[in-house]
This record gives sequence, C-alpha cells and structure tokens, in this order.
Amino acid sequence: FTLQATDGKRYTFHSFTKDYLVIVFMCNHCPYVIAYLDRIKQLAIEFPQVQFIGIIANDSVAYPQDSFPHMKRFAEEKQLSFPYLYDETQEVAKAFHALLTPHVMIVGKDRTLVYNGGIDDNYEQPDAVQEYYLKNALTALISGQEPRQAETPCVGCSIKWK
Repeated sequence: FTLQATDGKRYTFHSFTKDYLVIVFMCNHCPYVIAYLDRIKQLAIEFPQVQFIGIIANDSVAYPQDSFPHMKRFAEEKQLSFPYLYDETQEVAKAFHALLTPHVMIVGKDRTLVYNGGIDDNYEQPDAVQEYYLKNALTALISGQEPRQAETPCVGCSIKWK
C-alpha cells in the first residue's frame, strides 16, 4: 500500500523496517478506540523496537468525523506518537480482512501475519484486565517465541464500508 499520513508523509507497507509492525485499524469517533487509545500509546512506548501504525478506513462521506482533516486534528489532540494513515479506498482494510475498530494485527520482518485480534479483554476497565493479548504477543515475539495466542477476540465498532 501507499497511504497518506497525518504527518504529511506517504507510507508504503515497506516504509517500516523494524522486525515487527503493529497495525491498528482505528478511527476518530469509535468509543472502543477512545477507550483503548492510552493503552495503545503506552504499548508503543513500552516496545520501542516495534513499529506501531494506525490506519483509518471508514467511509468519511457517511462519517465526516473520520475525514482526513479530522484525522489530523485527532492525531494532534491525542498526541499520537505513531503514523496515522488514511485508507480512503478501503483497499488496505479489505486486504487485511479488518473487521472492527480497533482491530490489531502484527506482521513480522517477512511481513507475514503473526497476530490478529484485540488489545486486551476489558476495554471498559483498564484496571480489571486479566488477559493482555497484544502485550503478551509482543513480549513473546521480542523474546523470539511465538505468541501463546496468535488470534484473540476483539471488540469494537464495525468498519464503516462504502
């Protein structure tokens, strides 16, 4: 893919050279994304050897709050430390079979899928989380192991298809 980002740059799938790439399909208005955003940002800090990116694929005509100008404002207000890319054609989300926001995927150095699912098991109460799906997968991968769970449940808002 080649996608425009809120930082003014265009990125391709191969722009990211770290061993692991965490792709978070997200949007500006989803309450699940809002609930998880601080956790996503914290994981990006905890795992500096991993590249995080956000991709928005929602239909911005039907959902204007997910338009590119709103993305730029969202990225600035929320102080995103990772590229936030605009999948205007929805081709990337379709290619990855993204279903929800947030829906997380990790690809390895060879850019094959090694994790698909959610962030953790409790979007509403961060202090009550019992299963840290994404963090556990990253910890295993960085340690040279396969994730205990390569696919986990995820909750969120459906991607708003055109």
